[in-house]
Amino acid sequence: MKILIKNGTLVLGDGEKKADLLVDEGKIAAIAPEINEDCEVIDAAGKYVLPGIIDIHVHFREPGYEGKEDIQSGSEAAVAGGVTQVCCMPNTNPVCDNAVVATYIKARAAEVGLCKVNPIGAITKGEQGESLADIGKMKAAGAVALSDDGRSVKNSYIMRLAMEYASDFGLKCLCHCEDSDLVDGGVVNEGYNSTLTGLKGSLRAAEDIMIAREIALSESLDIPVHICHVSTYSGVELIRSAKSRGVKVTAETCPHYFILTDDVITSYDTDTKVNPPIREQRDVDAIIRGLQDGTIDCIVTDHAPHSLKDKQVEYNLAASGISGIETSLALSYTYLVKTGKLTLCELAEKMSAAPAAVLGLEGGSLSVGAPADIAIVDFGEKYVIDSSKFKSKGRNTPFEGYEVYGVVKYTIVDGQIKYKQ
Repeated sequence: MKILIKNGTLVLGDGEKKADLLVDEGKIAAIAPEINEDCEVIDAAGKYVLPGIIDIHVHFREPGYEGKEDIQSGSEAAVAGGVTQVCCMPNTNPVCDNAVVATYIKARAAEVGLCKVNPIGAITKGEQGESLADIGKMKAAGAVALSDDGRSVKNSYIMRLAMEYASDFGLKCLCHCEDSDLVDGGVVNEGYNSTLTGLKGSLRAAEDIMIAREIALSESLDIPVHICHVSTYSGVELIRSAKSRGVKVTAETCPHYFILTDDVITSYDTDTKVNPPIREQRDVDAIIRGLQDGTIDCIVTDHAPHSLKDKQVEYNLAASGISGIETSLALSYTYLVKTGKLTLCELAEKMSAAPAAVLGLEGGSLSVGAPADIAIVDFGEKYVIDSSKFKSKGRNTPFEGYEVYGVVKYTIVDGQIKYKQ
């Protein structure tokens, strides 16, 4: 199947370029000022043609929690948001700590046939932090990384073994950094607003201590490590310092950490409850600087859909997480590119090329021979976020009613149109 995308502005690694792009047999076959071919034509005049978004931190909930999300609904949400490839965290039921679950996820994704879905295997069995999971078998079954997401591996010796063993199989550990003892049940950032609301706070130090440990292990072992959803200014500084010394550390953050401050918790809206918690303005400013200078490599969503019954309860009892895969591109464009903090090419790097590089995935760029994973977006068109229109089963977003720019018109995966507005 051939598709010719004409008259669009291509977002390339070295800048924006008005050009036509030809897709053939699932690959980008040609890029030129003008291409004429007898095939399906998409007129992208006035629109931008980007590499498909690669989100390396999502929760599609299947198997076990299909009431919150499943691979079908998660994939539909992904392509609606311009996302062509995702990596699913292992905190399913049963936990993805073995080849059977990893194989199931791959098979279900193939059956659904929308975006590419890669399983992330657990670091430890049952994510209990006590003994290593079947890393080699999970790699053979298609796992692209390891994580005990939702919790840190408490035992530093086990974490060392995990990093060493994962490295032998060409896998990275993706680390949720949180000292759970120090958190001690905290549900929001510890500070003025936690005092004001009476909600139990969690210190930045709980995150920073574990970031520092993972960096120390990476530096001592000379093994790469990836830090998940960075939320603190001090965490950004730890990573920046480590990178300056040549430590093989990469990092990600999410839109809610560079847009929101913990002022939002004063509403007691449980859709503002995430883990790690939303912090303060100095954290937001530091995360944006980290994105600008390369300290933070990737923008991901930590897409964590929940059912209404998980959120419509007392704040302390509510589940943590945001349903964010459909809004991440528009939010990031609106708050980073339109405000002049990043260029569109830099945003594409953070959301496509860098995530691909971190995990060694195919895709992430518009280049001849690359997989034809493409998003066509009208960044001149604005809309109001309305969770009732989400493809995801999760309606839990703190961005309800926000006006954003960037409407996805087409999402193409391996040369096939998977979403069209």
